[in-house]
Amino acid sequence: MSVSDPIADALTKIRNAYRAGHKQVRINHCGLIESVMKLFATENYINNFDIIERDPEKKLYRKMIVVNLRYTYDGKPVVRGLDRVSKPGRRVYVKAANMPSIFNNTGNAIISTSQGVMTDREARKNNIGGEFVCKIW
Repeated sequence: MSVSDPIADALTKIRNAYRAGHKQVRINHCGLIESVMKLFATENYINNFDIIERDPEKKLYRKMIVVNLRYTYDGKPVVRGLDRVSKPGRRVYVKAANMPSIFNNTGNAIISTSQGVMTDREARKNNIGGEFVCKIW
């Protein structure tokens, strides 16, 4: 069965894994999801991620991303919130002048621009707008 919104599916899997206290989670591979995971790792929301190639012998029929989740020393999740903003039914675009700040710049907005996927701070610095993919805090 195909997923109509793979980004929302990946974010939901990560959110549910944090709530369940898992150390890692597997999500389906997509170029945009891989770029978002790179930003999450750079901004220290996750420890790291690995890409697993498809291997029918191991019953992996599609390319996967294994995300190693990050917790504080108390065992609490680093990610307190993760929301999908732009959806297939309603795309949300922002201009460089109207770039959102998430929780007074303690969180990040992930923006898909013509120059690649970047955080709201980078997009503001480069003066570019784009599609407001998701927000994390």
